Amino acid sequence: MSSTPNPDLRNDPSPSTATLKAADLAHHLHPFTDHGELAGEGGARVIVSAKGCYLTDSDGDRLLDGMGGLWCVNIGYGRSELAEAAARQMRELPYYNTFFKTTMPVTTLLAEELAELAPEGLNRVFFAASGSEANDTNIRIVRSYWQKRGEPQRTVIVSRKLAYHGSTIAAASLTGLASMHDIPGIPIPDIHHAPAPNWWGEGGDMSPDEFGLKAARGVEETILAVGPERVAAFIGEPVQGAGGVLVPPSSYWPEVQRICRKYGILLIADEVICGFGRTGEWFGSQTFGIAPDIMTVAKGLSSGYQPISASIVHDRVAEVVFDTPGRFPHGYTYSGHPVAAAVARENLAILRREGIVERVGADIGPYFQQQLATLLDHPLVGEVRGVGLMAAVELTRDKAGRSEVQPVGSMSTPVRNACFANGLATRAVRDCLVFSPPLVISHAEVDELVSILRRSIDEALG
Repeated sequence: MSSTPNPDLRNDPSPSTATLKAADLAHHLHPFTDHGELAGEGGARVIVSAKGCYLTDSDGDRLLDGMGGLWCVNIGYGRSELAEAAARQMRELPYYNTFFKTTMPVTTLLAEELAELAPEGLNRVFFAASGSEANDTNIRIVRSYWQKRGEPQRTVIVSRKLAYHGSTIAAASLTGLASMHDIPGIPIPDIHHAPAPNWWGEGGDMSPDEFGLKAARGVEETILAVGPERVAAFIGEPVQGAGGVLVPPSSYWPEVQRICRKYGILLIADEVICGFGRTGEWFGSQTFGIAPDIMTVAKGLSSGYQPISASIVHDRVAEVVFDTPGRFPHGYTYSGHPVAAAVARENLAILRREGIVERVGADIGPYFQQQLATLLDHPLVGEVRGVGLMAAVELTRDKAGRSEVQPVGSMSTPVRNACFANGLATRAVRDCLVFSPPLVISHAEVDELVSILRRSIDEALG
């Protein structure tokens, strides 16, 4: 039953925190949230402003943003250049579509820039508004590819356990988190999940490189179980972000690529988290030597200032799918949205102009990893893993045996809550804390992050 809008919110230019929380609980449905639990905790924290690497809430409390929003605010908050780029484009052309054999200058120029930045051969760009939409697009592209190649039985896509590829029905099917498969019909047919390269959780007595080969062979075993003649593509994040920042051993990606080539399977690199400097290169594919047929990008493409994503397609795929007769029956209202494209172009210009990607690779990324590694002297920290400006701190009461914490989340959740109380925004995944701060974070801010995290572990678990 609908309710009359709250007059306090309609007429008050600065509603109180209590008023906003009440309205939020009454009307706003949050992603990935237990709403009963949220109500029991008094409602959501209300974020009202941000600058650099810091958030400010409606009570005036400041938080160091250890997650860069949601893996995305690469250039930090408060960059007026992006606001100005959006305003200019809104005044000139706020919207048009790309359906009717039309385009906009800014959209075409962004596609050209992405082709220049991407690994060799990835020259064609299909725009969407989220990583989920882009990965849905990828399913259609790879299945269309094999259909036009005369092998329509190649419909299977192999993903991995603990993978995250989005939350639409199709993208959630690619995702390898059991919690995402909570309703009938997910995964959709012909999606299979191979083992993840999770050395801490599953490596046992093997060295990381030994386990990397084992995990890659798990991909091959999945392909063989399905039948190679039925497999269209393999999809993988260079580093599995939401799965716990699983950095693959050096042996892993070369073997996965060998397997894909052996069976003629297309390789999709999901760069939604890793792209645009997060790993210290423009793309995680460059960091790990991956040569994808399709790359999914989003998040850091606009530093989260506007919703935009893309599938960047290699010439060898585009020539089959897009350069042969027949319509490609797929697209979104906001594909190539001119305002989002203008913001993305300015974001890329800032990344280049300020040498931000290079700084992550040569300076702040190594410093971040080194400072987090000082936590390894803590009796409850089992592993610190990461690359560039993404990392996970694994909590454990069994450093030697690496047994799973029971119940899952019983260590990480209290630490995450303590971090927020102490002024640090982070995220708990199983029993690790994960981090992806803005790429512009300073050495002093890294020190602050590590100090708050250590204190929060002691307070929550001491």
